[in-house]
Amino acid sequence: MASTAAASSGWLRGKVKAVTSGDCLVIMGSTRAEIPPEKTITLSSLMAPRLARRGGVDEPFAWESREFLRKLCIGKEVTFRVDYTVPSIGREFGSVFLGDKNLALLVVAEGWAKVREQGGNQKGEASPYLSELLRLEEQAKTQGLGRWSKEPGASEAAIRDLPPSAIGDPSNLDAMALLAANKGKPMQGIVEQVRDGSTVRVYLLPEFQFVQVFVAGIQSPSMGRRAPVETVAEPEAASTNEANGDASAEPRPLTTAQRLAASSASSNEVAPDPFGREAKHFTETRVLHRDVRIVLEGVDKFSNLIGSVYYPDGDSAKDLALELVEHGLAKFVEWSANMMEEDAKRTLKTAELKAKKDRLRIWTNYIPPVTNSKAIHDQNFTGKVVEVVSGDCVIVADDAVPFGSPLAERRVNLSSIRSPKLGNPRRDEKPAPYAREAREFLRTRLIGRQVNVSMEYSRKVGTVDGPVPTTAAADSRVMDFGSVFLVSSSKVDGDDAAPAPATGNQPAGTNIGELVIARGFGTVIRHRDFEERSNYYDSLLAAESRAIAGKKGIHSARDPPVMHITDLMTTSAKKAKDFLPFLQRSRRLPAVVDYVLSGHRFKLLIPKETCSIAFALSGVRCPGRDEPYSQEAIALMRRKILQRDVEVEVETCDRTGTFLGSLWEGKTNMAVALLEAGLAKLSSFGADRIPDFHLLTRAEQSAKSQKLKIWENYVEGQEVANGSTAGNRKQEVLEVEVTEVLGGGKFYVQATKDQKVSSIQQKLASLNIQEAPLIGSFNPKKGDIVLAQFSADNSWNRAMIVNTPRGPVESPTDSFEVFYIDYGNQEVVPYSRLQTIEPSMASAPGLAQLCSLAFIKVPSLEDDYGQEAAEYLSDWTLNSSKKLKAMIEDRDNSGGKLKGQGTGTVLIVTLVDVETESSINAAMLQEGLARLEKRNRWDKRERQTTLDQLEEFQEKAKKERLNIWCYGHVESDDEDSGPPVAKKTGGRRP
Repeated sequence: MASTAAASSGWLRGKVKAVTSGDCLVIMGSTRAEIPPEKTITLSSLMAPRLARRGGVDEPFAWESREFLRKLCIGKEVTFRVDYTVPSIGREFGSVFLGDKNLALLVVAEGWAKVREQGGNQKGEASPYLSELLRLEEQAKTQGLGRWSKEPGASEAAIRDLPPSAIGDPSNLDAMALLAANKGKPMQGIVEQVRDGSTVRVYLLPEFQFVQVFVAGIQSPSMGRRAPVETVAEPEAASTNEANGDASAEPRPLTTAQRLAASSASSNEVAPDPFGREAKHFTETRVLHRDVRIVLEGVDKFSNLIGSVYYPDGDSAKDLALELVEHGLAKFVEWSANMMEEDAKRTLKTAELKAKKDRLRIWTNYIPPVTNSKAIHDQNFTGKVVEVVSGDCVIVADDAVPFGSPLAERRVNLSSIRSPKLGNPRRDEKPAPYAREAREFLRTRLIGRQVNVSMEYSRKVGTVDGPVPTTAAADSRVMDFGSVFLVSSSKVDGDDAAPAPATGNQPAGTNIGELVIARGFGTVIRHRDFEERSNYYDSLLAAESRAIAGKKGIHSARDPPVMHITDLMTTSAKKAKDFLPFLQRSRRLPAVVDYVLSGHRFKLLIPKETCSIAFALSGVRCPGRDEPYSQEAIALMRRKILQRDVEVEVETCDRTGTFLGSLWEGKTNMAVALLEAGLAKLSSFGADRIPDFHLLTRAEQSAKSQKLKIWENYVEGQEVANGSTAGNRKQEVLEVEVTEVLGGGKFYVQATKDQKVSSIQQKLASLNIQEAPLIGSFNPKKGDIVLAQFSADNSWNRAMIVNTPRGPVESPTDSFEVFYIDYGNQEVVPYSRLQTIEPSMASAPGLAQLCSLAFIKVPSLEDDYGQEAAEYLSDWTLNSSKKLKAMIEDRDNSGGKLKGQGTGTVLIVTLVDVETESSINAAMLQEGLARLEKRNRWDKRERQTTLDQLEEFQEKAKKERLNIWCYGHVESDDEDSGPPVAKKTGGRRP
């Protein structure tokens, strides 16, 4: 077929993408398109030796010819133009310049190609530099360069001895043997073909083994299936035609069978996946016809080679897998990544996460999964560690928050790590292996030490463990996570995490999370995509790798040391007393403060005797938990001694099994510290046993003179008890409304002038609840505060769950027993009449205050005349318009902070009608529905007159044999140790 000369269209610029033979190049256009246009240019008037196809044989010097041109210009900018075309074979012939050097001249001068003077029947099918090419060819022949070598046997030696190709015939390659011989070793190779972005075909040098390698750890989009092309014109074939003087020779036409096969294949064609072409082009521009290093990682079940591919980039080498993932052209594949080193695997995973966040290419429409974590910003602070909760949780006192504030201490869970669980003795859960060791490891290094805290994220977790769906908000809590850095490293010398200087946003010091992981006391959490994590996640993973390699802690095969601790706080008082001689053998015993129960009472671990004890300071009493300054006393002891190494001197053991004695932290007697701060009172009981009693007396006197804390109202000569005077006592009086009568002289009141009452009532009145809760939307548990709809008037009120049905809620009619914390009454309501409550409303204390009548003992509901007494009390208080005041005579704290009907702190009061100044206490004595308590319970000097008057009312009822006196004298039994179980007898609506 006649050829037509192509008119010159001017010089173009581009970059050499591939070199297919010693006279043929593929050049990319210099455009900003992601896949720029390409041209395959054969150097005009040249014929290079033909490279062998699969199973064939090279022409002499074919490989050396291609290598000369490849090394000369691959990946470099060139200037070129098309000199002429041969349409019959679809080839373009041209001149290519590298800088100012003509590639054709360079190839011929080195003897790597022959010059063809003219082809075809048309003029112009020749290089414009033909005469120069001919001159250089003669010169190369004369000098015996390249293919013109005159050495004997040179031609035969320049033919490659190619082993059978493994591509298309896996039996030609023993993949496992190749892996075993080269596992982890870099192998030199040249990429001959890119099948898709993550699959390359490579000549392994120097044996020229032609193999296909799947890039480890990733997978690029598929290139689909393409139908076979009807005419195939290989560059090598074209060169051969030209060498035979027939540049216009046409390829053979396909047979009928071949055309039918091609038609069938075309109907099964599958288009490339999105970004498949871009991924392939990306790989081609970096590795095609380049020298690469192949590191074999493994072999799959089909004997396919899996390996890492590294290509040169200036003076460094780049990882093809990482580059593809970073540019959003491949995804991370777990199964093949598992063949790689942990660091490389981790790097790929991190790169994929960033590409997803940036929504690059294949992740353009990526929708991140819903997570239960949220980043925390600008919440860094400095403070001292006051408690180590576990191997992955500490409590830090914020230096910027005033001492005594509820926000002074912050719980910090260490980011992205998990230590063994300590278990829960109440649920009979034993500590996991190395859980105690992990906490002790941190305790000895952190307690009382200055740290920098970098808060990073918060996460909603279930009340049991693990992440929860957002619909389970009522059964979850939010935990804050951060990285903690120990400022001073004096106690971590020899540990596996070295102190680091401050760089960027990272505080100076030792990362505690890294320290825990490096010692094998925890593992790094494998976060889900888009889940927040530690800012130092890579350092944590590296530390974990070191711990695993060193078989430390939980990664070792050894069992942790076993230490059996006898907890004397859970045993009988008799067994505790049996330990007293052992605890008194040494004058001072080393101990660790496990827990601060109150300002003067603690739980101590005595390592020498392998026991835990309840311990109280002799001769010192701090305010009770519901009294002023009790929390400050606890906070002071938490700061001073919690989890510290201390010394104790045990003096005796009381009837409850609590050991009494003195406690020192360093050289400081902690009883003296409490007294000096005005947070405790000195008792003369057992003063003869206290070795430093004179120091205690001096400390208390100092606090009195400065009127500190509990002594703020102190007047010389008057005794003070927790903020209220007892000598010239100003009695506390409240205006109240009785809301519920329980019986036994106990009832609930609301303070009528308390602003909290009206505030809570307004908030409740503003609620607009129309629908019952969906089954499973929340699962109230015993002790939870909820909204409950009162059955009498359908009003919504704050209530505490007292009892729940067994098992999960399955029906709206499942019953819950609730206690209305603002009124004191109790009832059973169905699940449909419960709702969740705002945290701000739930946290406000209940408005109902439990009271008991002072000086008298009222029969309980189960006793004779108990029901009548309760009804009389109800009629006197609930069914009248009386304005009442409660005169507080005493407080009973024996109920502690327990909630529920008939429990909690009890105010011992005289309940008086404001108008008549008559009291219900006297009225019930007069009606024979109560009797006087023993006089020795009350202060005789102060209440003598009151008791005498009340005794007159009792004597009158006795003479008239009213109610309880109907059979004469009533035996005076011992006082009840606790309130009876109350029955509902009436009450105002919540």
